[in-house]
Parts: sequence; structure tokens; C-alpha cells
Amino acid sequence: MNKKFLTLSTAAVAAAITLAGCGSGSGGGTTTTGTAPATATSGSASASAAAHNSADTMFAQMMIPHHAQAVEMSDVILKKQNVPAKVTALAEKIKAAQSPEIETMTGWLKSWNESTAAPGGHDMSSHGAMGGMMSADDMKKLDAAQGAEAAKLFLAQMITHHQGAIMMANVEKDGGQNPDAVALAKNISTAQQKEIQEMKDLLAAL
Repeated sequence: MNKKFLTLSTAAVAAAITLAGCGSGSGGGTTTTGTAPATATSGSASASAAAHNSADTMFAQMMIPHHAQAVEMSDVILKKQNVPAKVTALAEKIKAAQSPEIETMTGWLKSWNESTAAPGGHDMSSHGAMGGMMSADDMKKLDAAQGAEAAKLFLAQMITHHQGAIMMANVEKDGGQNPDAVALAKNISTAQQKEIQEMKDLLAAL
């Protein structure tokens, strides 16, 4: 695996969130929503009517594009021929799980009166806060690969991608305030850790 995709320390991610949070619409303070309660796993676009802080905001703002890239990677592998069925099944599972979560987090940000993009519209991967993101060159390599080679590349890239998501989720678990956002972070951490092991097993078998 390319060394440039090794995940950063939790402290580094936390520092990035703290800095970015200073520029968020919430000003690092708390706001309340008037939306109806919803669980983080329900697929609803609304968070519970509870306060949120800058960590919740940055978690959603960063995880949306992170999830979007995982869905894009899954779409790429699903369009290919001669990819092992277990790998395509995993790609379908990732897409099915993360697409609704994007909608949920987008709804939270809107209900919190926060931007659905990272502060300033920057790609947070350039600031070292969004771990595991693939570069444009990585995506081109995945797009060009075929068959078993494509499957191996997809698995290796997605392991790194999941590791970055888990790191962001752990920061939210430690510093978030909104109960639905924290619950989603816990679900992401648990589910993606299991998928990492599944992908390692698949990779070893190819």
C-alpha cells in the first residue's frame, strides 16, 4: 500500500477539526434545531432536536465527501467485468450503507444552519484532516484496472479509505455533542472496522 495513504494520528485530526470549527457558523458554540427526532441509522435527514458543536459540524462536513468518494469507488468497480462476486457484493454493501448516510448528514447540516461544505469550500484532504482519501491519480488507476487487478486495487484503496473514516469517527465520538452524530460515528467505526477485516481476507484470497 502506498505510504502516502497511511492514516494520520487522531490528535492531528482533532487539531484540524478544532481549527476548522473556529470558522464554522456555530462559532464553536451550540445551537438547537426544531426538527423531529431521528436516529443516526434511520436514514432520516434530520438530527434530534438537540445542541450541536463545531466537532459535529466538521464531522458531517468532512464525512460527506469522504463517503461520496467511497460510493464513487464502488461504482467504478461495479461497472467492470470479471471482478470476483465477493468483491462486487462488498462494493454494493458499501454503496448501500454510505449513500443514505450522506443524505442524513446533509440534512443535519441544513437543520443546524451550517454549510454542507467544509469551511471556505476547501478540500479538507489538502489540510491533512480527511484521512484515506484517494488522489485523482489513484482514481485513474482504479478506473483503468481490470478483472482481478481491479479487485485487488479496489480492496487495497478501500482499506486505506475506511481507516481514514474510522479516525474521523473516533474524533467525533470523543468530541461531538449531538447524540445522533455521535451514534453515527460509532456505527461507522464499528461497521467499517468489520469491513476492513473482510477486505483483508478477500485480498489475501485473490
